[in-house]
Amino acid sequence: MSDRPLSDVTVLELGHIVAGPFCSLLLADMGARVIKVEHPKGGDLVRDSSPLGNSSFNYVNRDKESITLDLKTDDGLDIFHQLLDDADVVVENFKPGTAERLGVGYDSLKEQYPRLVYCSIKGFNEGPYADHPALDPVAEALSGLMSVTGHPGEPPVRSGTSVADMAASLYGAIGILAALRQREETGEGQKVSAPLFESTVALMGYWLSFTQAYNDVPEPLGAGHPNWAPYDVFRSADEKWVFVGPSGEHQWHALCRALDLSLHEDSRFETIADRRENVDVLTDLLAVELRQFDRTEIVDKLREASVPVAPVNNIREVCDDPHLAATDALTTVHVAEGDGDSVNVPRSPIRSSAFSPIDSEDPPTLGEHTGSILASLGYSSAEIDALREQGAI
Repeated sequence: MSDRPLSDVTVLELGHIVAGPFCSLLLADMGARVIKVEHPKGGDLVRDSSPLGNSSFNYVNRDKESITLDLKTDDGLDIFHQLLDDADVVVENFKPGTAERLGVGYDSLKEQYPRLVYCSIKGFNEGPYADHPALDPVAEALSGLMSVTGHPGEPPVRSGTSVADMAASLYGAIGILAALRQREETGEGQKVSAPLFESTVALMGYWLSFTQAYNDVPEPLGAGHPNWAPYDVFRSADEKWVFVGPSGEHQWHALCRALDLSLHEDSRFETIADRRENVDVLTDLLAVELRQFDRTEIVDKLREASVPVAPVNNIREVCDDPHLAATDALTTVHVAEGDGDSVNVPRSPIRSSAFSPIDSEDPPTLGEHTGSILASLGYSSAEIDALREQGAI
């Protein structure tokens, strides 16, 4: 692990579901040691909760250790403080006020651990919404993301994955890295906040700029984009979907030549401005033409012509994608549920000339490392057994 940039960093995670665990996973991918602190009764809220909950847990909690502590007990809180003696980072995504009530909020820790970098992931930054309950769809709705997702005239649609949770996780990890860098200069830790709402608004930045500059509120976009035409998904002869999106005049002409079409000779579609003005007619005409080809034919012809194109893969096709296999983009973890004993999950997409991706370890069972971690702190087997009996671990 010595060649990984965070190999000397220890992270304590007080996380559950997606946002906190994904944030610490990003640090684990850079070589950090991550100790997941869970309650002895049940642990992370998505452990053994449902097939999708289990799958979420198995992805965002690989490469971590699990220790069970009841922070409401004196012994459990004392052990947590012993872990803090050697910790660099705390990541938590409890409900607002929970960490403070448990005595593990930043204000309770900063004087005793002045070098600690403390990342708090919540629904909102301090302000009028700070105490509102928040989940990923709440942030997607408030941020405007939901308003431009789906199709015009139909109800707003949530993104197909936890975009707001993961956006906050990414900003949290960036903030932690910046805080660790600053600590090298000042010797002091700090609190980093990464909210779901504001992080998702940050992803919507160009739409905010557009609406204010042009006094125009965008509608749901489907798979299209108002800058380009054609730019959409089309059904193929074999009843599959493919995205086609030429982004300039050269690519538009290349598309027509590759598919032996004459649409580029129609005056209604001569320039990008013409095509945008007549986008509905153009999309309908192109849809008829593309129905003559299987999806593979469309993709092969347009890729050869350097036109942006992609099959709309289902998740099984993503799992079997040859590029992901060739680039070692997935890593195998063993699981206790489902039809098999292992699954392939994404590893960090970052590639560096100076450090290699970690060799992933399985997500921990609840409290799997409690004994070994306590032993490393100097606890005897008898003391560990006594703590179990008391319910502190």
